[in-house]
Amino acid sequence: MTETQACAGPLEGIRILDLSSVVMGPYATQILGDLGADVIKVESPAGDNMRAVGPMRNPGMGAIYLHLNRNKRSAVLDLKTPDGRKACLDLAKTADVLLYNTRPQAMARLGLDYGAVAQANPRIVYVGAYGFGNRGPYAGKPAYDDLIQGMTAIPALYHQNSGDVPRYAPLTLADRAVGMHVAIAILAGVVQARASNQGQAIEVPMFEAMAQLVLGDHLGGRTFEPPAGPTGYARLLVAHRRPYATSDGYISVLIYNDKHWSRFFQLIDRLDLLADERFSTHTARARHIDKAYSLVAGVLAGNTSEHWLQAFGAADIPAAPLYSVDDLIDDPHLQRVQMLQTLQHPSEGAMRSPAPVGSYSRTPLSIRRHAPRLGEHTQEILLEAGVGQALIDSVLGQAGTQIKQQDEETP
Repeated sequence: MTETQACAGPLEGIRILDLSSVVMGPYATQILGDLGADVIKVESPAGDNMRAVGPMRNPGMGAIYLHLNRNKRSAVLDLKTPDGRKACLDLAKTADVLLYNTRPQAMARLGLDYGAVAQANPRIVYVGAYGFGNRGPYAGKPAYDDLIQGMTAIPALYHQNSGDVPRYAPLTLADRAVGMHVAIAILAGVVQARASNQGQAIEVPMFEAMAQLVLGDHLGGRTFEPPAGPTGYARLLVAHRRPYATSDGYISVLIYNDKHWSRFFQLIDRLDLLADERFSTHTARARHIDKAYSLVAGVLAGNTSEHWLQAFGAADIPAAPLYSVDDLIDDPHLQRVQMLQTLQHPSEGAMRSPAPVGSYSRTPLSIRRHAPRLGEHTQEILLEAGVGQALIDSVLGQAGTQIKQQDEETP
């Protein structure tokens, strides 16, 4: 990993002023930074909360923070002060995008609402990524990944599928799924701004984005007026839609189309089932998916995982081993494509981070910059933006005093 390199990626030349923190916004700008955008991470003197989430080698450099914030530079600005606000607006003049994930009311209180920022730079794409759209009754309410998962029925679907207590997905699912929407919205805004020479304000609400994701699968019979049946995509909700137990473990199998089912019945010596009205067509199996998956579960329990993986492989039926996270790290395919890259961080030493996704023949992707220490690039960034030295000294002095006080108060 180097601090700079000649080819930054296909988004080289796009500058993003990233005022977001935690996961959703930083994940969006991680994607864009990996693609070559110049991402300036603006942090308060307290720093992004994810800096404090371990494991970590040094304070303020937690593992998830390190992954989310590579290919970025950090500038510390206290936006609650006049000098911090002025420096932020000076940076906005040089940026294509300003991203924030606080509530819009908070941005207005800081004097950094769209009107103020657009006055500084009419071409800027001003993107708000937060909990709820401003036109609805939940506007301004706080939102976190767990709350949005709950409100978009993900724990209820888990309960419906398994019969177990409702559970959140063991991922920051809403933050990361909506973060991809945010990255797309930023790119769409930049394309339009460059074509029209005029920016705009964009909002990407978590609740609406995750509702779209869930309802795309589960609107079901309520797609139609009047309803043609209940909600839910039956295949995703039956109890046996889960890794199948074998005699010595679990495997993942998807026997999906007519060809797969015919080969499966042949494999288990049950060709008579091809004439069973429950299993004879794709539509029939969809109506009786619980019976179909129950049949598979009963058969697979009678032999080992290795037996079934070999048998399904020979029959060209989609099947895969069930991994733990440690198994995923050690997977030979991911090792061959170098999905985990070994890096040397200047303060954190040797570390690994998931690689940028995709292969670009002319503008290859890379991890060009280490995740920054708090405020590491403040002076560099402000000088690039043409900020006067007196303002830079004031900003650095204010931020440095607050960071020093926090360090002294940390036990």
